[in-house]
Amino acid sequence: MQCFQFLHGSKRDYTWRTPKEAEDDDAMIIHKTNWDIDSSISTCVDGEVNQSEGQSSLQDVSDTSFESSSSARPSFPALSHMSSSLREFTVLDLRAATKNFSRSAMIGEGGFGCVYEGTIKDTDDSSKKLKVAVKQLNRRSTQGHKEWVTEVKLLGVAKHLNLVKLLGYCAEEDERGIQRLLVYEHMSNGSVHDQLWARHGKTLSWTRRLRIAQDTARGLAYLHEEMDFPIIFRDFKSSNILLDEQWNAKLSDFGLARVGPEEGLTHVSTTVVGTIGYAAPEYVHTGRLTSKNDVWSYGVFLYELITGRQPRDHNLPKNQQNLLKWVKPFVRDPKKFPLVIDPRLERKKTAESGYRLAAVANKCLVLQPKSRPKMSEVLKMVNEILEEPELAAEVGGESPLVSFASSGAAGKMKDHEQAAGFRSEVGNWCRKMWTGRAVKSS
Repeated sequence: MQCFQFLHGSKRDYTWRTPKEAEDDDAMIIHKTNWDIDSSISTCVDGEVNQSEGQSSLQDVSDTSFESSSSARPSFPALSHMSSSLREFTVLDLRAATKNFSRSAMIGEGGFGCVYEGTIKDTDDSSKKLKVAVKQLNRRSTQGHKEWVTEVKLLGVAKHLNLVKLLGYCAEEDERGIQRLLVYEHMSNGSVHDQLWARHGKTLSWTRRLRIAQDTARGLAYLHEEMDFPIIFRDFKSSNILLDEQWNAKLSDFGLARVGPEEGLTHVSTTVVGTIGYAAPEYVHTGRLTSKNDVWSYGVFLYELITGRQPRDHNLPKNQQNLLKWVKPFVRDPKKFPLVIDPRLERKKTAESGYRLAAVANKCLVLQPKSRPKMSEVLKMVNEILEEPELAAEVGGESPLVSFASSGAAGKMKDHEQAAGFRSEVGNWCRKMWTGRAVKSS
């Protein structure tokens, strides 16, 4: 999935200070270079770049009106004001943990740098080893330091079962420059993206997908509504949702997160960053960021769980490449809705709760940001789906993965067989939820 992140502006020299020394600073800084990324906004959609200075050149801008704008830039609290239990590691510690950052220990690679699997001593019992994931900042990254700081600050204070736990960090200078690393709890089952498109003949079961929808809604609700200062994730997507040993879903990669608008303000003005296909249209077009951007992204993700398709997939026929545009006519007709359900699942068994989850997605995808629900309201709706007797009986006892080696028959069912047995009132409810303006993609 293509990310868009636009860096323009002038370079500035900084002096490095460790987290412990940055008592009154809003951000840690280094003597290398950084970029003033907020000096301009440019937006890239489907490979077309449109530059903007206060106004967007894109068409179909959301007609949202904001009562007031945000000129101030809310930021995370200074590190010294946090009650943080993060460990401070040395480079030698992490070299030993990852076999000198061996390629055989590498489990991921991205714009930030590389992620390695490793083991460290358990602080509660030094005789035990604890498996961890170590993220190493690419030294050539111009934006990576800012994202590294954001992760340390946010995950140093944010504690929730559905957020990946940051165990510690490393910030050391050597002859080659600054070494910046982050140490996380190990998430043994990878990302939701990996599991949805794994090539081992299995995919996530429907009940597990519903549990993932519940876990991620709970995590976003915590960030938006339960912290002392609201946090906007800004890059919610399936590859940023990791699964632990028990298949619990946790949000990860908070480098692009921002503190939400202060009281009395409606949005934060910011450089447009995120992932094409997930970002809300009003944010892409204007740079005005609110928590409703995450709500939109969550709605896209729900359709990803339902269909087993990515938000943008250029390997598909042109009329199917944009997920939201593709599903729209099927959702309008409840008899056709089973056709959008992931063919690797049992469509007949999935359809009724799939309808209901699609209705939740539609509420998240309303064009007017103010009309989208809060994540606590979304969580309540997802909880109600999982409380249905036929699903409640499966929760906890089902296998998280199902084989699709022999599921071709499910994908070839006739239309009337796929729709048989579905309650018409559920279909009517879902159809009413979808309006002509419910989904609008750039």
